[in-house]
Amino acid sequence: MKRIGTISVLALLASRALAHDFWIEPSTFRPAAGDRVTAALRVGQKLQGEAVPRIPQLLDRFELNGAPMIGRAGSDPAGIALVAAPGLQWIGYQSNAYPVTLDAAKFEEFLKQEGLERISAIRAQRHETAKPDRERFYRFAKSVLVTRLPVAGDRVADRATGNWQPVTRSFGYRFEIIPETNPCASTPLRVRLLFEGKPLANALVTAMHRDDASAKIRIRSDKSGRVTLNLPKNGVWMIKSVQMVAAPAGTDADWESLWASLTFER
Repeated sequence: MKRIGTISVLALLASRALAHDFWIEPSTFRPAAGDRVTAALRVGQKLQGEAVPRIPQLLDRFELNGAPMIGRAGSDPAGIALVAAPGLQWIGYQSNAYPVTLDAAKFEEFLKQEGLERISAIRAQRHETAKPDRERFYRFAKSVLVTRLPVAGDRVADRATGNWQPVTRSFGYRFEIIPETNPCASTPLRVRLLFEGKPLANALVTAMHRDDASAKIRIRSDKSGRVTLNLPKNGVWMIKSVQMVAAPAGTDADWESLWASLTFER
């Protein structure tokens, strides 16, 4: 693992107005049982991004199937763990809060891009449209792996349709995207958004293909927090959504933004 300076990365995160998506890139989406898998953290756009190393002060949870992803401060990839069993596995990352400020124009553009027009409306009602943004942001990223079962010789058996139910449960994140069908095989794919344990309605959900920008899908969640995604092709996908709420008093911020993502290969 290479080491990256923490100060430069914190500056990158603070400038996320130009490169704001956050996701997990595993070393492989299809490891064999018994392999060690690394997880790189990335920030950018259209699944093209910069490395985010392991920053202990930002890291709240970072795990594979509930076991810690280990690593040293400043390392990229940010974690490594052993994949023990066949079937679908999950990597999860939850950050602590990090402060950021944006000028008013960039903040309004961000709200438009992420489907957060209700925040723009609140700012307009308060005559704050020209006010710079002060916020705290949180990251909640997941990645799904299809673990193959070793067989005779060097061959492996693909278990894409094996046990996938563990990835459909809530991880207890404050904001999360939960697959309700197998993300690596099911067509269509159904996912549900939960915010603080409750369905999040009317949230913008975006699905994007790593190698084909034209395959992008944008859809709002229904009253139960669900969306159905007819993904048009195989490959590496990311599903993302952003939620924003008022920041608690005394936090030196006006808003809290919560970023959820899910990566997988089908």
